Amino acid sequence: MHSKRAYILRHHHAADHANARLHAAKLGAFFRPSQLGEAGLTPDQLPSLIRRRVVEQVARGLYRILDAKPTENYFLTMACARVPNSIVCLLSALRVHGIGSQAPAHVWLGIPHKARPPRLRRLQLRIVRLSGPAWTYGVKDVEFEGVPARITGPARTVADCFRLERLVGPEIAIEALRDALGKRLVTIAELSRVEEVLPSRRLRAHLEMRSI
Repeated sequence: MHSKRAYILRHHHAADHANARLHAAKLGAFFRPSQLGEAGLTPDQLPSLIRRRVVEQVARGLYRILDAKPTENYFLTMACARVPNSIVCLLSALRVHGIGSQAPAHVWLGIPHKARPPRLRRLQLRIVRLSGPAWTYGVKDVEFEGVPARITGPARTVADCFRLERLVGPEIAIEALRDALGKRLVTIAELSRVEEVLPSRRLRAHLEMRSI
């Protein structure tokens, strides 16, 4: 009985010590094995850290400190890590680019048209099917807290709000257009180029009115 109690205490002490090292190294919520040296730990210790509920593996080569405080892009980062073949789009992309006033409760992700929809616990997703030019045009490579991701650029995002207006609503599309132009995050010319590749009669009408 005494030896079991001693084992549990050692287990908790080791977990607390490793957790304190990870936080002291300021790795952020997510980290890769190559960064463990900054905390005085080694990749060989990862299985033990997982067993002790200090960290969890969220994707291949990517781990999360379980008690890390959520950051602004925490859930977005989790979604991109768990659904690597995806594109951050629509309301989530608007928020990242600082366009409009949306604070979506869901993470909006585009996935290939025939891909199986992801089912993730603890994450609320809105999935959009994309194919052809919509999968590649106006999409940028970025990182969220060290996690590689793809996101529609500002002009593409605004255009998508008109193109997929049935998903977000006309008010959000118009607000996005006004705000992006007002903040000079996009130009009429950039939006026109997107519209040529990914047509939207509603967006074209608004651009023509502003060009008069």
